[in-house]
Amino acid sequence: MFSKVLIANRGEIAVRIMRACEELGIATVAVYSELDRDAVHVKRADEAFLLGPGPATESYLAIDKLIDAVQRSGAEAVHPGYGFLAENAAFASALADAGITFIGPPASAIEAMGSKTRARELMAKAGVPIVPGTTEPVATLEDAQRVIEETIGYPVAVKAAGGGGGKGFRVALEEAKLGDAFEGAAREGKKFFGDATVYLERYLPDPRHVEVQVLADTHGNVIHLGERDCSLQRRHQKLIEEAPAPAVDPELRARIGKIATDAAAAVSYTGAGTIEGLLQEGEYFFLEMNTRVQVEHCVTEMVTGLDIVKEGIRVAAGEPLSIGQEDLQLRGHAIECRINAEDASKNFAPAPGQIAAYREPAGPGVRVDSGVEAGSEISPMYDPMVAKLIVWDVDREQATARMLRALGEYQIEGLKTLLPFHQAILQTRQWHDAETCRDLIEDREWLGQLAFPKVEKPEPDEAAETVQQSYTVEVSGKRFDVKVIGPPLAGAAVNGAAPAASEGAVATRRAPRRERASGGGGGGGDTLTSPLQGTVLKVAVEQGAEVAEGALVAVIEAMKMENEITAHKAGVVSELPIAVGASVASGDTLAVISSASE
Repeated sequence: MFSKVLIANRGEIAVRIMRACEELGIATVAVYSELDRDAVHVKRADEAFLLGPGPATESYLAIDKLIDAVQRSGAEAVHPGYGFLAENAAFASALADAGITFIGPPASAIEAMGSKTRARELMAKAGVPIVPGTTEPVATLEDAQRVIEETIGYPVAVKAAGGGGGKGFRVALEEAKLGDAFEGAAREGKKFFGDATVYLERYLPDPRHVEVQVLADTHGNVIHLGERDCSLQRRHQKLIEEAPAPAVDPELRARIGKIATDAAAAVSYTGAGTIEGLLQEGEYFFLEMNTRVQVEHCVTEMVTGLDIVKEGIRVAAGEPLSIGQEDLQLRGHAIECRINAEDASKNFAPAPGQIAAYREPAGPGVRVDSGVEAGSEISPMYDPMVAKLIVWDVDREQATARMLRALGEYQIEGLKTLLPFHQAILQTRQWHDAETCRDLIEDREWLGQLAFPKVEKPEPDEAAETVQQSYTVEVSGKRFDVKVIGPPLAGAAVNGAAPAASEGAVATRRAPRRERASGGGGGGGDTLTSPLQGTVLKVAVEQGAEVAEGALVAVIEAMKMENEITAHKAGVVSELPIAVGASVASGDTLAVISSASE
């Protein structure tokens, strides 16, 4: 077994992996960007290394800096978590070249399944059913139009070949929408996965999203741990997951479990992975394989009693799986709610900010995977997830009641989150009847009822007199925690601002509380304002152009999501003070739309 592991990730998944390592007696090493200096995962690790300077989103992608941190720390292995470099074959290969173990599948399996087109081709050859569509990339819009006319038809899904997690996924319900779908999927594919190629699939309008957890070791054992239902999604990104899937009976479970293990065996897979698929009218189609631990692995852990993260670590260390397929038993029902910093009443607009008071729920059958605390900043530079709330009970009905109780106990102040959305959706007839709830999630009027009440601006924190101060000091990029006993240091604000740093070391403290943007959005009169903070990816209109109400004006990226901003009224674009690449804050003017007669 390893003596020390570096976790090449941040937030709740980094903390989750650290807990598994601690139980296995393994020392942990964290890495962090400058933005994450005070993050929970950094404080929890035995050691921590700065990956900066550089843009926050790029720090965790710097392979050379990660390998340097591994070598400086003496870690023997790296766990990538999910996101960032978790499904990057080049990263796995670079670690192997440096004599470092990658806690995950071999680079060849990542490469085979990382390209969705190649994965579809491999699965088709292995006899695994795939959603009808192309198994090779589609180079141009004209090629896409021809293929759709000849073989697929509308509606059609346009997907990035290297995509996943809802990124690089667009739907064209008709030919007039194909151009925007093609462009959007290619743009996100290039941005998030470095690959702008796309492929086409028949779009199934209301399928159940059912995935199967697989585990494989280096001794030839490949098993599945049952399935999860992840059908409740917004923008093709998951909101609620549950296990087992309500629409899957034992016979279907055995059938799709075999599909999953056959798919994993086809690429000589090892470690933890997930086969994602679509279930419609009893037919199950392979969608993609995620060659990593999933966000929603927790619900499978709750119904099987297995620790999937620890199994993955043991496999990487050369140990066999601790369980055989014949030993698998599913008990009870588990539900996971993703607690994101989003405002559901504004169509799930990202809502970054700083957490004030914070208290997690507890009690029988309740689990919280988080990487935050009071004072933590939910940055627009990263994914909006604050935490995952998971519950278990003997059946789906009682698990739902337990989740509602736990959601009511969860206290997150100073930040807009999806807590009200989860409480509302779990009390609907659609959820009770195990429907996909797509009609509600896409119903702006229903979502609008979940608006947060306006709050008064809080008074600034009063200065706190103290003779003992805690600081975080970085020496040559390695983090140390120190205490200073005595009067406040010169230049240090007692409300938490950091003093000036000497060369070679940076002393930091938690930033003072800041008032978060209120969200806003929409338009007042002629002015169309931004509902969120982010970066302008696309400007769809020109100054002087006539627009209809609901027409696309701009696309703003925030917290790894693209948000379409539409005209709040019909008229003429008389002012357009934005450009591609520009940063906008919540409430900034995006356009002024004057009445056409003016």
